[in-house]
Amino acid sequence: MCKTNIYVVMKNNKHITGIILAGGKSSRMGTDKGLLMLNGKAFIQSSIDALKPLVSEIIIVSDNPDYDAFGYKRVQDVIKNAGPVAGIYAGLEASITNFNLILSCDIPLVNSEILKKLVAAIDGNTQIIQIESEGKSMPLIALYKKEVGTVFKVFLKQNEKRLRKAIKGCTHKNIVLNKKEAYCTLNVNTQDELKAINYAYKH
Repeated sequence: MCKTNIYVVMKNNKHITGIILAGGKSSRMGTDKGLLMLNGKAFIQSSIDALKPLVSEIIIVSDNPDYDAFGYKRVQDVIKNAGPVAGIYAGLEASITNFNLILSCDIPLVNSEILKKLVAAIDGNTQIIQIESEGKSMPLIALYKKEVGTVFKVFLKQNEKRLRKAIKGCTHKNIVLNKKEAYCTLNVNTQDELKAINYAYKH
C-alpha cells in the first residue's frame, strides 16, 4: 500500500472496524472483566472510547448478553472454549472491512493515541501489527487484516488455540511503545491487580 492510501485509511474510518474481545472465562478474576469498573467506567467502555474516533463500526465478541446494554453489535464465538484465536476469528468473520483494530476488554487505560500508532504503521504486506510494551508483544492491542481470519480458521481446525503460534503463521510486526506509553497497556487479570490499578488511578 502506498503512502497516499495509508493516509486515506487514517482519515477515512469507514475502512476500519473495531473488535473488542469480551469472551474470556476470567477464571482468575472470578467475574466478567469487561464489566469491571474503574473510576465509574466499565472496562469495556474504555475500549469503546479508544476505538470510536478511529472506526466506523464496533463489534463485541462475547456470549454474554449483558454487553448488549452498550449498544453495539455483539457476535458469539463460532468455536466455543478456544480462546482468543476463536474470538478474533469470529470478529473478523463479522467484519466487512479489510482493517480491524482488535482489543481485549481488560485494558482500562488504553487510549486512541496508542491505536493511532497501529493505523499509521499499515503497509502493503503486513497482516498483523501489534503493540510491543516493555519487551512484550501484545496481540490483543493490534491491527489485523480481515484475511487473517482464514489463517486462524485453519489453526482452529487443527485444534491449535495458542494465539502467539497462530500469529507466527501470518506476516506481522511490532510497534514499540516508550515507558510512559506502556502504562496505557496494563491489563487486569486478578482482584489484586484491580485493587492496584484503582489505587494508582486515584493517586
